[in-house]
Amino acid sequence: MFFGLNRFLKIMLPKGLFYRSLIIVAAPIIILQITITIVFFDSIWIKANKGMTRSLVGELKTLVDIYNNYGEEAEFLTNIYKKNFNYVININEEDLPKIESERRFSPMDRSLRRELKSTFGNNNYWFITNKYKDVVEVRIKSNNQIIQFFFPRAKIATSSVRLFLLWITLPSFVLILIAIIFLKNQTRPIVNLAKAAERFGKGHYINEFRPSGASEIRKASYEFDRMVKRINRHLNQRSEMLSGISHDLRTPLTRLKLQLAMLNQKEVSEKMSKDIDEMEKMLNDYLQFAKTQVQENSVAININEFFSDIVNSSNNKNIHFTKSKEIILVARKNSLKRCFNNFIQNGLTYGKNVYINIDKTSNRLIVLIEDDGPGIPREEYRNVFKPFYRLDKSRSLNTVGVGLGLSISEDIISSHGGNIQLSESKHKGLKVKISLPF
Repeated sequence: MFFGLNRFLKIMLPKGLFYRSLIIVAAPIIILQITITIVFFDSIWIKANKGMTRSLVGELKTLVDIYNNYGEEAEFLTNIYKKNFNYVININEEDLPKIESERRFSPMDRSLRRELKSTFGNNNYWFITNKYKDVVEVRIKSNNQIIQFFFPRAKIATSSVRLFLLWITLPSFVLILIAIIFLKNQTRPIVNLAKAAERFGKGHYINEFRPSGASEIRKASYEFDRMVKRINRHLNQRSEMLSGISHDLRTPLTRLKLQLAMLNQKEVSEKMSKDIDEMEKMLNDYLQFAKTQVQENSVAININEFFSDIVNSSNNKNIHFTKSKEIILVARKNSLKRCFNNFIQNGLTYGKNVYINIDKTSNRLIVLIEDDGPGIPREEYRNVFKPFYRLDKSRSLNTVGVGLGLSISEDIISSHGGNIQLSESKHKGLKVKISLPF
């Protein structure tokens, strides 16, 4: 039972911290005001209204009895009521009007109807409270004549209701408004921290992040900022170290190439030159894999123009690109170009045609790259993304590379907050589905 109630509350209540905090602050205020209002109407306003109505009906009963029992003296007494109590009294011979509609939800009408009924009986009275602004009309049937009374509404209605409602609601709105402003200021630093963490997780570089808010939030923001700076410093140091290694290793390779060019044995020289070229390419692959997170600013990319440039630069008629609606993605352009070029070149290497299709959902870009090659066994879909992993009898075997292409591509997509899925293409080859958030 409690589990079901807890689940229902989780579904119904808002998910955001700001709105949950607002409910925590506003709900007690609203409940308190409703309770006070109910207590006021029940124990104060309604009881006071009943007492005033009972007193008024008693005066009406007195006047009716005077008209019935004191013929000549009646005019003298009614004139006193008219003068001192603001009554207007008329005697008519006509019948009581028909009651067209009753205001059943009006406390004033209910009290007046109840008292008149208990005093004069059914069908012996008629009244209306909303015909005039400040005057109530009551007609009483007595001895084949109708006594018509006009008296001020203040005799049966308390004047403090509207003032009470104003003071009960206005402070509530002011307090809730103050709570909204305060909670907005308190939750804004958390939202900024979440956005910064999301941007950093997508590979964007956080240059300026200022901690703000409460002391606990400031501490979390400060530690996040320190973490970001440590990671960036580590990546920069790694890039600088690898650049130095690249320079140091390429120098002896260049000397070996020059020495081989001077050898008289051309056959041996050519074989060794091929080995050196392969070593150099392997070295470049290693460096490229290690530098996938090198600092690069994110820019707005028009996806149609982006893939059109890739297709045009490849200068290959076997790449079939289908344009979609205009999509703008903020990402690291050179890294994505390296990633997509890798998949396209793999498709051209192990197949004849490559098909590129673009789609989008509410908040994600979907890129499908398919080919008509031999494909990859299903059990190897996850293994091919491992660094230095190579298949012996499939299209992923690269006799020149070292098995880092797909690892680099997955690292680039993951750093943008996306994911890669492999499946069988409708062209009997491999289908690569890449999903990237906007």
